[in-house]
Order: sequence, then structure tokens, then C-alpha cells
Amino acid sequence: MPWLVIERSTVKLYKPYYQFFKRLFDIIVCIPSLIILSPFLIFVAIAIRLDSPGPILFVQKRVGKGGRLFDIYKFRTLYHNIDRSSHQAFMKDFVHGKIKQKGKNTIFKPFADNHVTRVGYILRETSLDELPQFLNVLKGDMSLVGPRPNVPWEVEEYYEWHKERLEVLPGITGLAQVRGRSGILFDAIVQYDIEYIERQSLWLDLKILWWTISHLFNGGGVR
Repeated sequence: MPWLVIERSTVKLYKPYYQFFKRLFDIIVCIPSLIILSPFLIFVAIAIRLDSPGPILFVQKRVGKGGRLFDIYKFRTLYHNIDRSSHQAFMKDFVHGKIKQKGKNTIFKPFADNHVTRVGYILRETSLDELPQFLNVLKGDMSLVGPRPNVPWEVEEYYEWHKERLEVLPGITGLAQVRGRSGILFDAIVQYDIEYIERQSLWLDLKILWWTISHLFNGGGVR
């Protein structure tokens, strides 16, 4: 039973053949990627362990397709057991549109810089902390491309139209991430997510993945 009941919206949902090939593509990409990257993943895990005390992986409940809860996996980038109350307050205000852009290059960060570990800073800037989510994709909780999943207390703050982004599997990257990353307001993120849902196709997925890789090699992560 889903954690959150989502009413069916007017967003166009695509035919089963697209979902089948999207799932097949996710598996074909993720299995070889995990095998090839395994030495690097071990290196990152050792670096995290040596850099600061705490677990290597950060595991957190997120809300997926149809409001279903799942555990998301990320490399830990923050110090262990920090106070996250200010983070929650920031994100609730962000969802409600109370956080405003102060300039063209505004970056919306819900955490203080001193909460981020040395290794974590590199991982966050390059989005390498997201690599364990290949496991989420293989489990079927996520796809390579789709809206980024939020935590339950953020979803509780959604306006009704925001819930349209929950009609598809969440993704490691998405249209909103390649269009603005952490520099756009939440309403704009949701609008990009809905645009993706309405336009979704394998060709669009491939373009978003290409744009994501381009961002990474140009020195910017995708979040």
C-alpha cells in the first residue's frame, strides 16, 4: 500500500512498450556500469571511511512513484549525526516558494558548508555521491532519468499540482537537473518534471543522459 495516495491527474502516461524499453535500458546500463566502476566505488568508500567517522552509505526514505516509500542509497557527504532541523525548515520554505532568488547565480543549499566533509565536498560537486543509486535502479525503485525523489516530510508540503511529479519513477538525473540543477526554484523544478512526463521518450532520456554527462565533464554536477 503506498505511503501517499496520489489522485490521477491529467498528465499523459505513456504506453507499456516505452516503459518496457526504458526498464531494459536501465538494466543494460547499470549492470556493466557497476562492474566497471567497482574499483572506483571501493576507492570512494575507503576515502569516506578515512575522512570522517560514520557510515559509508547514506540511506534515507524517499517517496517514489505513486507515493510509495523506498530507501535511497548515496555516498555519505555530511558529517554523521549533525542537526538537520535547519535543513528541514529550509526545504519546507523552498517547497512553499518562500526562498527567493537573490541573483542570477543563486544556489539553493539547505545545509551549512561546515556540515560537508572534505571528501563529501568533492562528491557533491561532481555528483559522484549519487552512484550507489544504480542499485536503486536495478531494484526498480528508480530509473536513470526522472524527477528527483524527495523525502516524506517534503512531499507532505506539496501543493496538489506538485504531486504530478510522483506519477513516474524518480530518476538519478532529470530534465530539471540539466536545466538548472540547484539554481532554480521548486515550482520551476516541478514544471520541468511535468514537462518531462508529458514528453517522455527514449530519445528524450538519451538526450538528458548526454546533457548530464556533458555537465559532469564541464566541471558541474547534476543535483
